[in-house]
Amino acid sequence: MWETLRNVWRVPELRKKVLYTFFMLLIYRLVSVIPAPGIDVAQVQSAMSQYDMLGLVNMMTGNAFSQMTIMAMGISPYINASIIMQLLTIAIPALERLQKDGGEEGKQKINRITRYVTVGLAALQAIGIIAGLGAIKSTYKNFFGYATIGIIMAGGTALAMWIGEKITKNGIGNGISLLIFAGIISNLFNGIVSTTAGIFNGTATVGNLVVILLTTVIILVVVTFVDMAERRIPVMYAKRVVGRKMYGGQSTHIPLKLLSVGVLPLIFAYSFMAFPGTIFAMFGTSSGAYKWWSTYMNQTSFWYMLVCALLIIAFSYFYTSITFNPEDIAKNIQQQGGHIPGIRTGSKTVEFLKRTSNRLTLFAALFLAILSTIPSVLTVWQQVQIPFGASSILIAVSVAIETVRQVESQLVMRNYKGFLG
Repeated sequence: MWETLRNVWRVPELRKKVLYTFFMLLIYRLVSVIPAPGIDVAQVQSAMSQYDMLGLVNMMTGNAFSQMTIMAMGISPYINASIIMQLLTIAIPALERLQKDGGEEGKQKINRITRYVTVGLAALQAIGIIAGLGAIKSTYKNFFGYATIGIIMAGGTALAMWIGEKITKNGIGNGISLLIFAGIISNLFNGIVSTTAGIFNGTATVGNLVVILLTTVIILVVVTFVDMAERRIPVMYAKRVVGRKMYGGQSTHIPLKLLSVGVLPLIFAYSFMAFPGTIFAMFGTSSGAYKWWSTYMNQTSFWYMLVCALLIIAFSYFYTSITFNPEDIAKNIQQQGGHIPGIRTGSKTVEFLKRTSNRLTLFAALFLAILSTIPSVLTVWQQVQIPFGASSILIAVSVAIETVRQVESQLVMRNYKGFLG
């Protein structure tokens, strides 16, 4: 690894990109501590214990949301705007033509529209959340006060979006993903620091810190191993002569990732489980429905973990069913004159691919379900708050692996061995 780092440093262009990425992330984290005006931070932190959905937002921003800084909305509005634009390109023919036939200019126009939608969403979300939580100070309870908060937080999101795009263009890796990665790592670091400080003031023990560190290392290793694992299905192509040239006669493989569903089943399941509690809390924390939910369906209860695990399994199979089409794969193999050794072409190939995909999905679903319960189990068993969730670890590992692969490709182009070389 040290040799690889030295190789990275020896390449002037790569060294410049790495330093550029590091300093842009540093700027992002420094800006993330500037407080937004007119907001009662204590009220926001109190509300976060009632609304589980806010924990997801705080995780993505690296505690910027709980501190109500100008980066409280983070990059989430940009992600939402991108999803909205993808859906609109399907629903609106003009946008679909712009995307397919507009070329580079069309892509730039769609990106420009996405940026405008991002700023608008950031302002609306900031005003809606602050107003809904009742966390605005009395001197700001007017039109200009709400507008000021919305504009400032929208500006923070626009700055985060600009930093992400600059990293993608001039640095290493996907800038937006690296901003989320920085927030997750910051959240993990803050959790370890707070536990360490708790040892000295009596709120935590050395055993709590050891449990957090060991759990973090073990989960990182296991998630990295599973995320990189894949099932390679061999494919043989028959020889064929076209004119005076011979084509085919080679073997290759179809890589099926072991964790192809990624982090989406976790996010869907968490959002689904957070929704009822959020609705009940809107009718008052003294209502019977909210008291029942907070008693029997809190994040450390057995029924919460069981229902969440079942939802993760269900969403894993649902996501696989809409993203993996064995019929199309089998058809492409047959059209190119290939076959899977020992499997007949046609329906038998489709059945084999379905069976293989179902087995991989079952493993991925069970793995994610178990991974999602570890923080809650440790909280109940060791009375220690784990400063990360399953989704955050998966996102961090995926971003790190993808960034390392980009560094690898840069080094291979210059005949240097990389991390995996």
